[in-house]
Amino acid sequence: MNEIRFHGMGGQGAVSGALMLAEAAFNEGKYAQKIPVYGGMRRGGDVTVFLRLDDKPIRRTSGIYEPDALIVLDPALVEHPKVRQGLKKGGTAILNHTIKPSEVDLGVELSNVATVDATSISVEVFGVRAIPIVNTIIMGAIAKATGWVKLDSLYEPIMHAFPGRIGELNVEAVKKGYDAVEVRK
Repeated sequence: MNEIRFHGMGGQGAVSGALMLAEAAFNEGKYAQKIPVYGGMRRGGDVTVFLRLDDKPIRRTSGIYEPDALIVLDPALVEHPKVRQGLKKGGTAILNHTIKPSEVDLGVELSNVATVDATSISVEVFGVRAIPIVNTIIMGAIAKATGWVKLDSLYEPIMHAFPGRIGELNVEAVKKGYDAVEVRK
């Protein structure tokens, strides 16, 4: 089982991104479980999402405190001790950041590190926003860096969540995230 913890700010799409990833995994015949955690102050506030992916049914329903993988949607959160807490040695980290994967130091030896400048891609695809929408870009980076789901498996959940032109822009964004991610294994 892959236990994944997402960290972002309200409005960046951590909850909907984890849901799209879960739906893509489910459509590939896998099992998925998503548990969002956020307070009443959603836009701009801290958001944590727990996501489990497995080939077998998932019975565990607790939070994820020692994740196999860490996904960070906001570069400012990378240095926060709460975000880094519990990441397993040999784990995976995928970060929205401008630094190279070789420059990432989360205080534990990782087997898979990926970075993508999702904020810049968001501006390119969606225009300037107070809080950049980076979730689909990160989903593309996850698909390439981990192989948990295939890139094209993300298209249907994206179009389901965002019909029409907005969905088409998000499919473009997921492809750009897939192409732009830098991975160090």
